[in-house]
Amino acid sequence: MAEQEKNRISVEICGHVYKIVGTESTGHMRLVASIVDDKMREIRVHNPSLDSSRLAVLTAVNTVHELLKVKEQVEKLEEELKKLKG
Repeated sequence: MAEQEKNRISVEICGHVYKIVGTESTGHMRLVASIVDDKMREIRVHNPSLDSSRLAVLTAVNTVHELLKVKEQVEKLEEELKKLKG
C-alpha cells in the first residue's frame, strides 16, 4: 500500500512555533492550528495565571467535550432521519 505524501508546515500556537507533519492539506493543518490558538487564547483570557501545560490540558479537555457534544447531536439527527425514512 502506498504511503500518502506528508505535508510539513510551521505554525504558531499561543506564541510558540510548532512543526506539524500530516497527510491533510497545509490549509487544513493551518486551520486546525488557528482554531487551537484561538481556543488557548480564549481560555488564557479567563485564566491568565495558567502555565502552558495546564492551558494546553484545559484546552484539550474543552475541545474533547465539544467533540462529544457534536457526536451526540449527530447520533440524534441520524436517529431522527431513520425514523423519517421509516
